[in-house]
Amino acid sequence: MRASLQGLPFKTGYRMIDGARYYENEVQVGVGVRQSGVKREDVFITSKVFHNDFTYDGTIAALKDSIANLGYSYYDLYLTHSATGGKDARLAAYRALLDGKASGMIKSVGVSNYSAKHIEEIREAGLEMPVVNQLELHPFCQQKPIVEYCRKNNIIVQAYSPLLRGALDNPVIQEVSAKYSKDPAQILIRWSMQRGFVPLPKSSQRERIISNGQVFGWNIEPMDMEKLDALDRGKEGAITWNPVDVD
Repeated sequence: MRASLQGLPFKTGYRMIDGARYYENEVQVGVGVRQSGVKREDVFITSKVFHNDFTYDGTIAALKDSIANLGYSYYDLYLTHSATGGKDARLAAYRALLDGKASGMIKSVGVSNYSAKHIEEIREAGLEMPVVNQLELHPFCQQKPIVEYCRKNNIIVQAYSPLLRGALDNPVIQEVSAKYSKDPAQILIRWSMQRGFVPLPKSSQRERIISNGQVFGWNIEPMDMEKLDALDRGKEGAITWNPVDVD
């Protein structure tokens, strides 16, 4: 996010910020919170460790560096960024995050881009289950098997790339947008919310940051939700790396 916009999300009501070491935005997140005047305890901050650091010691070092970057003593949520690297590596990283939680550096531990197989490895190892699985989710890529697994296991599903990276010209999305007098991005965010996900919209434009938060107090009717649901193309609908099927 540009420096000139760092405080805007807080001024318009946002209280959850999704970061990652790979994004190299941890420092900016901390600066934005301090400049906003919002108390640290009133903001929910997430970061992630990338698979390049997936050893126990590497993950602990990454977490400590993330804390230093943020300039606060803890993260509300910290995730393994993907399941890449193999079973032993991801379990080592996950154990490190659990120890980071025990030491107070993290309040909650989760995963990103994990399939049911990867989460079952955690259960079989006798470890605390993740509270969150962050996935690419939008009408074209609905990830139904892992979403259903997460729901059955009380794992919160966060949806990244809910806005299709700006590719909003689909006729169905445009039709629903016109019907409700909402912009396409608002329709996609609202669809995500009504499907029970926690959408993570991203924008570097002032107007979009504001409008993306104006998604409360109205609903998409069931028949229109069904139209959006029908856009699902499974894995073929993914617009990002979507590595949920890695070994």
